[in-house]
Amino acid sequence: MPRKLEILLKGGHVIDPANDIDTICDVGILDGRIARVEENIPTKEANRVIDVGNLVVTPGLLDIHVHAYHTRAHNPGMFVGSLNADAHFLKEGVTTCVDTGTAGAEEFEHFRKTVIETSKTRILGFVNIAAPGMGDPEQVVANLNPQKAAETAATHDDVCVGIKTAHYWTTEPFDDEHPPWASVDATVEAGELCKMPVMIDFWPRPPERSYPDLLLKHLRPGDIHTHVFARQFPIIDEQGEVYDYMREARKKGIHFDLGHGAASFWYRAAMPAIADRFPPDSISTDLHMGNINGHVHSMLDTMSKCLAMGMSLQEVIYRSTVTPARAIHRPQLGSLTPGSEADIAILGVLEGNFYYRDCGWACIEAQHRLECAITLRAGEVVWDRHGMTCPHLQEIPEEEAYWHLPKLQAANPIPRLWRTDA
Repeated sequence: MPRKLEILLKGGHVIDPANDIDTICDVGILDGRIARVEENIPTKEANRVIDVGNLVVTPGLLDIHVHAYHTRAHNPGMFVGSLNADAHFLKEGVTTCVDTGTAGAEEFEHFRKTVIETSKTRILGFVNIAAPGMGDPEQVVANLNPQKAAETAATHDDVCVGIKTAHYWTTEPFDDEHPPWASVDATVEAGELCKMPVMIDFWPRPPERSYPDLLLKHLRPGDIHTHVFARQFPIIDEQGEVYDYMREARKKGIHFDLGHGAASFWYRAAMPAIADRFPPDSISTDLHMGNINGHVHSMLDTMSKCLAMGMSLQEVIYRSTVTPARAIHRPQLGSLTPGSEADIAILGVLEGNFYYRDCGWACIEAQHRLECAITLRAGEVVWDRHGMTCPHLQEIPEEEAYWHLPKLQAANPIPRLWRTDA
């Protein structure tokens, strides 16, 4: 006799772009994995049924630009503003995040042991091309070590997805010790050595270091340019149309990531680009403790801004699941394919009058906001905003431990009021 499903998500609007599903149906979970995605699965075939009618059921969201190495040593000149992934992402439906180069080759193993392997959120990472990691060491060319970065990425290839460069020589004159392309070219070289993509956080300084040259001459197909709608990038011409070299770069295979951040998302670039059929390839936040209470807030807030700019809900979910998974060469993520780990976001689409600001303090109005009702990570409910997975007080039998005083508090953990082995 077939085993009963552990959890049945009943009656939700399932949007799973990876499998071309966009309809009302049910999702069954067994052994922490997606077991069935079908219409009208009988409730008797599940131990536990969660009514998700009027909600949207999607794969767990992927945020491929965050800073989560929050246990790094507080050394002078090093970035120490990372956040705790479990505290900030699970409640927003984000089940996978990618730390973008907080740790360099000299720190990545410590990052893995202290954060990646201790977090419920799936955390992956880009290794910084600067061996000491993010911060002042990124300005010293001697620290930009392709061999070291590539070896680290290869050693940790189960959790490392590529190489990152950022913040290199943005204002001072170029000189023999600081060539214009030193960081970018070292990063691409490391990517070649370990056969992984690179992510580029870039400040153009033409004529020595121009944005078109980055995209068309220095990056490879599959490489990622983040902060695409930052104010420093010339992506829109005087007529409000996307420059031809942007489309040429996309055709070449360059991946354009949103990477909101504290200063890298401006409506004056994003709205004309989206109107001209040039949306970001992936939606991401660049969240850290320095901006989480500022312009960014969360992945869902950033996704809601994309809705407000005219992207459809289906496209927003596609660019928050499928495309980031492909960009980091993890196509098994970002889908509800039977057999895959049951990472699921259950979202409400709120209607009302909402306002969203960009990094220049400009504001737009919209009718919708996304809110996470439930998050499941590997089949476990890790966020339940409205108590939807809990029994009503009046439905709890008198014999349940809920109603009885514990004899010894320390020896009596709070029991679950539902079981998967019933």
